[in-house]
Amino acid sequence: MTDPTDTRDTGPRVGTPLWAYLVGITVIGFTALVVAMLRLDLTDLAGLARTPLFWVLAVLVVLGELRPVMVSSAAAVGGTYPSTMFTFAVLLHLGLPVAVLMQAVAVAMNGVVTRKAFHRVMFNIAQSTLALTAAAVVLGTFGILPSPAVPWVPGGADLPAIALAGVAYFVVRAALVSGAVALHERRSIMRVLRATVVPQSLVYAGLLGLAPLVVVVMNHSPGLVPLFVAPLAAVYFTATLSMRRDHQALHDELTGLPNRKMLVVSTEEALAEVRHGDRVGLFLLDLDRFKEVNDTMGHPVGDRLLQMVAHRLTHSVRPGDVVARLGGDEFAVLLPSIRDAHAAREVAARLRAALTEPVRLEGMTFDMDASVGIALYPDHAPDFELLLQRADVAMYLAKEGRTGVELYQPHKDRNSPERLSLLGDLRRAIDNRELRLHYQPKIVLGGGEVQGVEALLRWRHPVHGPIAPSEFVPLAEQSYLMRQLTAYVIEEALEQAARWWRAGTQVQISINISARDLLGPALPQRLEAGLARHGLPPAAVQLEVTERILTGDQAYTQDTIKALAALGVPLALDDFGTGYSSLIRLQRLAVSEVKIDASFVRRIAESDDDARIVRSIIDLVRSLGMRSVAEGVESDEVAARLVEMGCDVGQGWLFCEPMAAEEITAWLCERRATTPGPGYDYQPEISRSA
Repeated sequence: MTDPTDTRDTGPRVGTPLWAYLVGITVIGFTALVVAMLRLDLTDLAGLARTPLFWVLAVLVVLGELRPVMVSSAAAVGGTYPSTMFTFAVLLHLGLPVAVLMQAVAVAMNGVVTRKAFHRVMFNIAQSTLALTAAAVVLGTFGILPSPAVPWVPGGADLPAIALAGVAYFVVRAALVSGAVALHERRSIMRVLRATVVPQSLVYAGLLGLAPLVVVVMNHSPGLVPLFVAPLAAVYFTATLSMRRDHQALHDELTGLPNRKMLVVSTEEALAEVRHGDRVGLFLLDLDRFKEVNDTMGHPVGDRLLQMVAHRLTHSVRPGDVVARLGGDEFAVLLPSIRDAHAAREVAARLRAALTEPVRLEGMTFDMDASVGIALYPDHAPDFELLLQRADVAMYLAKEGRTGVELYQPHKDRNSPERLSLLGDLRRAIDNRELRLHYQPKIVLGGGEVQGVEALLRWRHPVHGPIAPSEFVPLAEQSYLMRQLTAYVIEEALEQAARWWRAGTQVQISINISARDLLGPALPQRLEAGLARHGLPPAAVQLEVTERILTGDQAYTQDTIKALAALGVPLALDDFGTGYSSLIRLQRLAVSEVKIDASFVRRIAESDDDARIVRSIIDLVRSLGMRSVAEGVESDEVAARLVEMGCDVGQGWLFCEPMAAEEITAWLCERRATTPGPGYDYQPEISRSA
């Protein structure tokens, strides 16, 4: 079963500890192999080659080296080859030179068939040679020195010597392989040994324990030796079925990557063994726009794309790092050892760079990207569940801010216990009608008339006092409360608009609507029913949505947009300039008003760059036949520059701060009773000269 996370065929860089280890063991092992070959009498070997026993054993060793008996799906454990039984039997009966020769040929043929890298084949020949040499040394201490000329057949009294030789063989082989795995995966050798010794020792005990019986049978009747294949086949298939169940329980079926269960185990091991001063990193990675591929090309293409993503991720991380698929297009990456947050960001950037390479499927080229959230132990969380939760928070911050990579930041976490409590308080505040609307006028620049007011939500918590909308509105957007909150605001605004219109103050109220509300089916019906109930025309209200709505094509085909247009309720685009809109997208969405974000407006008097941006937006909006509104107007100088640029409407503390319904009503009545002068309470210089 192919493991996509297996990167052992990737050659180590020259000069690294792994490279030095592999080279050292290979040199020592091949030296032992050459010494053993020098002790082999070619005449005896030629005579042995003429016997059927030699070729039966050679075939069994080669076949036994092709497929390992897998006892675990863990990469560190690996498999045990059935050839061990026959090779050890050859060692006992014919001596070390014949055993290492057969083993070397079998390992080389395994490398050719399975296409292993050259350095792996050489290392495997070396470590198996050293293991057989260790076993031969133990036998030699008991005076057991078999050769082709003088074969040896064990008796009952020789069992202690055979057992010690088997232990030496297993210890040397396990130690050498575990050392390579530990260096390759950057894990402690004790951790690798714990994962290796127990499951493999049982299989080795069975295979090595049968080797003396093979010797007895081959001495009595060589033709019966192939009968040992039957029990080996039974063991192999039983172990394969067990391992397959184990693999299915711990791995994702589509990609072959570890699943959440295995990620939990790997993370807990990493947390238990992290060294002082190091950190454990957990990334959560979500593909951007993957749903579009699934919806457009179908799930089979989407599945192939996920498999390619899995391959790219596993070959972009370091050996020892774990890439897991949690479901859908969500992946996790575990870094068992990472220096600091900067190093974690570098790894995340490398992962994103690997994914952004175009993918060609079904004759089409796909451009992929991903959002990555990072959480570190012990900086951000003490255990797996909290690490995963906080990596998830960071990932959504990266997705919302379109930054690509985000490190967990506690002050941006909307999932703290305090915020959860706040969500419950907000629900009760909506039910008890404790929220209030304040209103801020929008003033015609250069004229002073009130063009409309914007409804701004306010909440005075009974314990915590005033809570900013930036605290509780995003909380509602991520929960079931957003629709209730929107319905509450609409009803409050319509009631206030009805009172004003009945009193003869025909002022339009702008209501902020989330993208989720705008793209839902209930909004037009709610507005239509509310307008009819209060006897208001559609122009009495205006809906404001943020520029983010332009980043999704669904906004242009959504029935809600068409229903609002048919109803006659105007639409305004809020915070324009902070997103990624294009002129074509702006033109396609039927809006009557564009509000320029305050972050640009406030600096136009001192920043030429911001002034150019604002002027360009005003010109663009005018060319499309829309009204421009500048937010954040706080000084005479800024107001004068806006008039010069041709901006239509201004909104900000320079004109009026947000006021409660009673205050704004009195302000509007006073405003209506006062004959407007040439300006708005004051007259900027540019307006006077005009």
